[in-house]
Amino acid sequence: MASRMGFYAPNLYNNDGNDFQHRERVANHYQTSAVNKSRLRYCIFFHYILFFVMLAKLSADILDRFNIFILEIEELAVPQKITQDGSSETSPLAVEEGESVGQAISPHNNHNHNHQHAHSHGAQRHNHERLSQGVKYGELVILGYNGYLPPGDRGRRRSKFVLYKRPTANGVKRSKHYVVKTPACSQAILNTKQHSISYTLSRTQAVIVEYTEDEDTDMFQIGRSSETPIDFVVMDTFPGASSENPTAPESRVAQSTISRFACRILADRSDPKIARIYAAGFDGSRNIFLGEKATKWQENREIDGLTTNGVLIMHPRGQFCGGDAICGYWREVSVGGGVFSLRESRSAQQKGNVVEDEDNVLQDGTLIDLCGATLLWRSAEGLAKSPTKHDLEELVDAINAGRPQCPVGLNTLVIPRRTASESAQQQPYVYLKCGHVQGHHDWGQEKDKGTRRCPMCLVAGPIVKLCMGIEPAFYVDSGPPTYAFSPCGHMATEKTVNPTFIKN
Repeated sequence: MASRMGFYAPNLYNNDGNDFQHRERVANHYQTSAVNKSRLRYCIFFHYILFFVMLAKLSADILDRFNIFILEIEELAVPQKITQDGSSETSPLAVEEGESVGQAISPHNNHNHNHQHAHSHGAQRHNHERLSQGVKYGELVILGYNGYLPPGDRGRRRSKFVLYKRPTANGVKRSKHYVVKTPACSQAILNTKQHSISYTLSRTQAVIVEYTEDEDTDMFQIGRSSETPIDFVVMDTFPGASSENPTAPESRVAQSTISRFACRILADRSDPKIARIYAAGFDGSRNIFLGEKATKWQENREIDGLTTNGVLIMHPRGQFCGGDAICGYWREVSVGGGVFSLRESRSAQQKGNVVEDEDNVLQDGTLIDLCGATLLWRSAEGLAKSPTKHDLEELVDAINAGRPQCPVGLNTLVIPRRTASESAQQQPYVYLKCGHVQGHHDWGQEKDKGTRRCPMCLVAGPIVKLCMGIEPAFYVDSGPPTYAFSPCGHMATEKTVNPTFIKN
């Protein structure tokens, strides 16, 4: 009977004379069985809890996907606007990040699209912030890169930065100034919520200029520092260290010449066309310090100064978009926004003369020299007249669809969108002296020289890989890319390669 019930019962009647040991053995057996049953109940209870948790997680995931599906349907319902040329263009409110040149790559607006599928609240927050990016001030593009940094655009370090109207204004304006003997102990310096600029006159005297919040402007800061106040991190740019030579060592310069907090831009929220540039930017404590050796002056009870290496700007004369502008003059902008002629040297103590007929308002095509990197400012109005990245890619596809052939090797050539993105056999090369395009071959290579003789016209000269200039902000007009820059070989339109802006 005991064996059929599935457990073992000791024989209480097989007594060898020690009844006490038998009783103790039986008691221990039943006590162990009770403990095992209790553990089994806890195990079953734990599995029930795990089952309900997994069921709840699965239900939440299904609900999230349903919410995202609803958001995507709402985005598709956004109306299209008609451009000047009569073509339809999707409203920027419905453009996902990464689809066009108008994408928001500001660190305050950068979101991971894949994260939307993990949490519905994150998707709704992404959609809300993207809706607040309807007003675009312009773009800052670093010269020397063909639309991307060699290691890749990551975080706030990118080849360009798009300035959008912020959900909440963060601009500042000048409030008051006063003289202190110990600037390090000043309340304005110690208060991390107060924007201030300290002009050190001597060891025992400094002028503190306090700034208050400005609800009419948005502030964007550029510099080498990776601290939070910097919106656009800019590093030194070396010639040839872009896509042509991404492995160029950046450590060859012992010390960077770009300031950690190089400059700041204040954009007018009521008039997006007005964006002013100022030298120096606020640090993590919302302070700007101009040391005792920095160039500074005081006129009409107002103090101003220049940074060590300075911030230079050059406005084009005429319309940049269209290729009819001529080159202006390099000017230096001060911490307070004044415009001056250049100093005798980059870090000279004596400031230049005041330029009355120019201001610090950025124009479409303005160049900004940070002493180590040069930025190009493109206004939103100018970019609307320029080709988009999609337009440039279509031009490349149209050329490749014609299946151009090398006249020597008779193989099909493919123009890459990025350097070294195609095989060596399909890569086209351009002879810089004559402009003929051919594939890679050994014909006409001269010994002990870095030149080749073109088999079409027998002109000897250097050759370089032909690649499409894919950054739309550099284009001054729209058209076929029938010209190339020398000596890099990037293709673009005729006015972009040979603009009046450069020739003059």
